[in-house]
Amino acid sequence: MGEKLPPCPVETTLSLISNKWKVLILRDLMSGTRRFGELRKSIGHITQKVLTSNLRDMEEQGLLTRTVYAEVPPRVEYTLTELGRSLNPILQAMSDWGLAYKAKVE
Repeated sequence: MGEKLPPCPVETTLSLISNKWKVLILRDLMSGTRRFGELRKSIGHITQKVLTSNLRDMEEQGLLTRTVYAEVPPRVEYTLTELGRSLNPILQAMSDWGLAYKAKVE
């Protein structure tokens, strides 16, 4: 979280959820802890490299925690922090708007 944040609060929020992958990761973690494979399967057309990169960014930004269990093979779980969960109203508003938009154009 060492990078300088933009002065505009909307831009700050966008910098944290800057791409569709981060929004989909947030969506999937809102319901609880998930393993890497579960996230990849749920999100769909995302490469392992892109998912890993986005998860690392989100961990650095304080939105989620990564827990590694000393098992063979290693088990890694991701959980939203309180800060990450605080984005829920934004995701819900996006969902509501998307439903309304689809109803108008379909």
